[in-house]
Amino acid sequence: MPYWLVKQEPTTYAWETFVADGHTDWTGVRNNAARLHLLAMQRGDVAFYYHSNVGLEVVGLARVTKTAFQDPTADDPRWVCVELVPEAGVKASVPLSALKADPRTANMAFIKQNRLSVSPVTDDEAAAILDLAGG
Repeated sequence: MPYWLVKQEPTTYAWETFVADGHTDWTGVRNNAARLHLLAMQRGDVAFYYHSNVGLEVVGLARVTKTAFQDPTADDPRWVCVELVPEAGVKASVPLSALKADPRTANMAFIKQNRLSVSPVTDDEAAAILDLAGG
């Protein structure tokens, strides 16, 4: 199963707000590499929800429910978004420091390219994150 990591500042759109809303369109992505990742996402894929800038931790799991479509916040048709729904919070948040320290996750794409708001996660990395999060 394909896995992804989506980053959001909790002061802008926290996990708790996402859960309360029940779904969201993942808009506002303006990086070409991240755009290509959005285009690759398929219905049913799982995304780790990561709080960036404040918290710096994986806090939940989301699922892609609608594949790439025109981002309503952009005039340029090249910019797309996907629809996500919250799946579950994690038993224990996984801080960036733990991801960097664990050899199973230390080379994750979002660590190597920390400006990307959407990045792929390998099956092994996903298993490690879930392990670090308490299952």
